Amino acid sequence: MLTAARTAFAEKGFDGATIRGIAGAAGVDPALVHHYFGTKDALFLAAVEAPADPGTLLPEILDGDPARLGEGIVRVFLRLWDGPLQPAGLALVRSAVANEWSARLLAEFLATRVLRRVVATLEVPAAEREARGALVASQLVGLVMARYVLRLEPLASADAATLVGAIGPTLQRYLTGELPLGTPHT
Repeated sequence: MLTAARTAFAEKGFDGATIRGIAGAAGVDPALVHHYFGTKDALFLAAVEAPADPGTLLPEILDGDPARLGEGIVRVFLRLWDGPLQPAGLALVRSAVANEWSARLLAEFLATRVLRRVVATLEVPAAEREARGALVASQLVGLVMARYVLRLEPLASADAATLVGAIGPTLQRYLTGELPLGTPHT
């Protein structure tokens, strides 16, 4: 079931994949998928081997001051990455770097399950939401690569408060500031 789910989510994205389609590809009844995973969200988290459920973390980020949302994202992000979930997170990122299929799953996880939910709470034009989320993702993935994979100093040894202060305002600008967003290229 997980193999079928990974394929469906990588090829169709979270929104395009269905429990029924995943069950069909796995050769099982949809009720069996629901029995083992409960919801499509839970199946997706298992399929991408997510180190944490964003549904439990987003309220902490979104309940704060909207003018400090960028700092909240960095604070929670670093708490996860500097904690016991780091090995699973690194495995996910390294897999995404080495494998296009894993990269699509990670991108879908960040875009759909995390950042789309954050950006949807903002008073920004709907046409800009995807680009704003992608900019935030670029910063977070860059932080992971520099701090945890490359271990680039002084980022690798900086305390969380320093990084929240340095990176949070950039995320805030991406989320709510003026951006020179042109027409998307096709």
